[in-house]
Amino acid sequence: MAASSVVGDEVVYPDGRHALAENVDLASSPLYNEDLAPVPIERRTWTTYNYAALWIGMAHNIPSYLLASGLILLGMDWVQAIMTIALGNLLVLIPMLLNSHAGTKYGIPFPVFARASFGTFGANLPAIMRGLVACGWFGIQTWIGGQAIFTLTGAVIGKGWTDAAAIGGYPWTQWLSFAIFWLLNIYIILRGMDTLRRFENWAAPFVLVVAIFLLVWMVSKAHGFGPILHQPSKLGWGADFWPVFFPSLMGMIAFWSTLSLNMPDFTRFGGSQRQQAIGQILGLPTTMTFFSLLAVLITSATVTVYGQAIWDPVVLTGKFSNPVVIVFALFTLAVATLSVNVAANVVSPSYDFSNAFPKLISFRAGGIITGILGILIQPWRLLANPHLYIFTWLDFYGGCLGAIAGVLVADYWLLRRTELRLGDLYRVDGAYRYSGGWNWRGLVSVIIGMLLAVGGAHSTQGAGPFPGDGLIPFLRPLYSYSWVVGLLSAIVAYYVLSVVFPARARLTRPAATGVGS
Repeated sequence: MAASSVVGDEVVYPDGRHALAENVDLASSPLYNEDLAPVPIERRTWTTYNYAALWIGMAHNIPSYLLASGLILLGMDWVQAIMTIALGNLLVLIPMLLNSHAGTKYGIPFPVFARASFGTFGANLPAIMRGLVACGWFGIQTWIGGQAIFTLTGAVIGKGWTDAAAIGGYPWTQWLSFAIFWLLNIYIILRGMDTLRRFENWAAPFVLVVAIFLLVWMVSKAHGFGPILHQPSKLGWGADFWPVFFPSLMGMIAFWSTLSLNMPDFTRFGGSQRQQAIGQILGLPTTMTFFSLLAVLITSATVTVYGQAIWDPVVLTGKFSNPVVIVFALFTLAVATLSVNVAANVVSPSYDFSNAFPKLISFRAGGIITGILGILIQPWRLLANPHLYIFTWLDFYGGCLGAIAGVLVADYWLLRRTELRLGDLYRVDGAYRYSGGWNWRGLVSVIIGMLLAVGGAHSTQGAGPFPGDGLIPFLRPLYSYSWVVGLLSAIVAYYVLSVVFPARARLTRPAATGVGS
């Protein structure tokens, strides 16, 4: 076996992964705690299956199921809709894999990775921005999960449950359902990342098998696939199609754009770069495409069986009359929503909030903060006006996050060529201090990226907080492509600023010494 070596305060293993040397003590640093520390090499045990299962578990959720329906309502046929979803997920996979590399190589989470490009304290800006978006989605997904419990429990118990006394405009039983689902999310995150890995390992295949079974059952009842597969596109493939296709493609990319930032939170546990990369390639675009195709086929069959297209799986399962089937459907929907909510919307802010105050906030404490903010953000109000809140507020943040991803990619791949000083990521006076812990190049680049990405933010049909012609009217056309515009402009801006105004500290690594075989 090839020998590992010590480079500075790092042990470099033959497969290219790095870990802190045993004699390095960073525990007294205000930037360090056990949750943010590099994962020891012996704990980096996630395999190809674990990453594939993680993505399968995150991809089969209710919003994913509804993606194709939104595109078909825009005038696409089912082939165009599935093609758009598949291409969007292939494109978002590119920055996702680029940022995942640092997690596996150094065993670090996203906010620690961001210290290299934004500074040891400046990293809190992108981390908190990412964390707040996750809190918004955590609240939304938790309310959706609670609605599933409320609706399907009502189908078994009856009107005594669904027509219970109202509190704040909703039956108290719906608040109870929300609380139960909230507690399930918090329980899993308090058990730690290893519990999450085990949960995703069985949840991923379970939900897929149930979805396939539902497809077979619906098609058999309909005696065929139904009429949606035969509906022609209202847009064709010409001049009417492309103005709808490109903004829709950006929407498909934006769906998982948040994870393109914080995948190091998961890949830091990877057994190798090959395992995490192949696992993500097998898990994300394939599952999103296949799950959307299942939704199209199942919904097409509902037209024949029920006389209408039923896209919402909660509404569809509410059509069932067998109490055992309803309970099983309730369990499946709860597992599907849990698997995406905990992984996509709790892990990231748990690390992000911990990074802000490492000595005060642990990973588990960060998870509790996320849960509390998820309630305070009042997701029932977000869903009551989806145009104003979800598609304005969260899409606006999505464009901002694209700019952050651009800075990370430019710094790690173009400037540093994947070489970081691991110990200095946790030192106040290390290589990433810049000016008082802030790297102005990263901040300026993010501002440029955000300005171009969301400067043209506008409201449609008079609904929303932005003027109809955009905040900055001449940037209005760019808003439909906000995430990509933010990503590319921030990459260019950061690279140019870093070359023209290089950071003063250019520290070199000590020579490598062998430490074993």
